[in-house]
Amino acid sequence: MAEDYVDLAEAATLDFAGNRSVVLIVDDKPDNLALLSTTLQSADYAVLVALNGEAALKCLARVTPDVVLMDAVMPVMDGFETCRRLKLDSRHAHLPVIFMTALTQTEHVVQGFRVGGIDYVTKPVKPNEVCARIAAHVQRSRAQRYADAVLGLEARAALIAATDGAIRWQNPQASLRLRRYDAAAQDDISAAPASLPPPLLQWFTSWVARGCDAQAMFECTTHGVRRTARVSGNPARGEWMLILEEFDDAAHAATLGAQFGLTTREAEVLLWLSRGKTNRDIGEILSMASRTVNKHLEHLFHKLHVETRSAAAALAVKAANRA
Repeated sequence: MAEDYVDLAEAATLDFAGNRSVVLIVDDKPDNLALLSTTLQSADYAVLVALNGEAALKCLARVTPDVVLMDAVMPVMDGFETCRRLKLDSRHAHLPVIFMTALTQTEHVVQGFRVGGIDYVTKPVKPNEVCARIAAHVQRSRAQRYADAVLGLEARAALIAATDGAIRWQNPQASLRLRRYDAAAQDDISAAPASLPPPLLQWFTSWVARGCDAQAMFECTTHGVRRTARVSGNPARGEWMLILEEFDDAAHAATLGAQFGLTTREAEVLLWLSRGKTNRDIGEILSMASRTVNKHLEHLFHKLHVETRSAAAALAVKAANRA
């Protein structure tokens, strides 16, 4: 057999899946794979298959499905050992593994749970039962990923959006900030937005269409406040987490100017210096020549009693943290 499982180049991108949940079936019997694949595909799942434990681990090294349907008894590496090994990878800590087995003795059931399995079905499998169990575990696993993501957000404004910009989840901070990304939006915030506002939506859908390139940052300025949206991760297939941040650059520069006795321009240069910008970047942002930026830097170095850019930036960051 040329391949033991679905082509890995295709599996790695998950382009074949779209927004469907992905099931990896591991079974050494081609007839079983064919039956289960047909059943799950008719239930609108995307299916990967592996004929042995080694092939399953190779597949899992490239892609994380939503659930694994694992035959317990296979030659060379059985399902229990395969499950134990895949759970050594932190990416698969919460990956649901459902065992398929004709072994109904208590010790085999216990062994399946000990190596990280979450459920089991007995052979011959009943297609409707398999689909129902997979659906339940996919939903539970997705909820767990949401919970893990939310716990890491602390007090930041964050949301989870689908590929088309529909908002699947948002915390209160995000609900308050979303409309501010559209200068034409009304101030009514009685209901949480159901979709990304037009400017953010246009950027986001274009970014997804480009293949989610590295430029995962949206930026706009409304009412004198700079707002950004940063794609932080992909907690579930076809769903993206966005972190919303606001920066009142004028107010921040005014604070630096008052604290260190700087002119308005010197404070603006220090602000962008503290954000890691080069002299050329600062000149473009503030619409001034590079030599003018250098002159302002000389003045503010003298006022801050420092000699280097890094020392000046450190003072600015410390001042911002105290604000």
